[in-house]
Amino acid sequence: MQHKLDDLKVYKLAMDIGRECYDMATTFREFDRRTIGGQLVRAADSVAANISEGYGRFSRKEQKQFCYYARGSLYETRTWITKAQERNCITSTQAEHLHTLIQQCGKMLNAYTRYISNEQSK
Repeated sequence: MQHKLDDLKVYKLAMDIGRECYDMATTFREFDRRTIGGQLVRAADSVAANISEGYGRFSRKEQKQFCYYARGSLYETRTWITKAQERNCITSTQAEHLHTLIQQCGKMLNAYTRYISNEQSK
């Protein structure tokens, strides 16, 4: 049975991460919002965008490649969160919360990528 994109848990979590990062970045000081905030939001939004683009591709090989792009963006998001914490844009509690969500999303993305690989093998 083919799932709708909005039904994918990994996609929903990636959307939540993007939303939380955006909401946080809007509270940064002006310089931090333009530098770290912009990069953080672009990276976080790219996770869901790549999952979505891969979902819309015809071949399993392309779908899997976009999962890899999403994973890269997830790691980039993690780095920007760490930088935001180090530069006192967010609290350690906020950073820990997002790092936990990113870890969960990474596990879900790996499982989704394996699912696509298994479907490709059939």
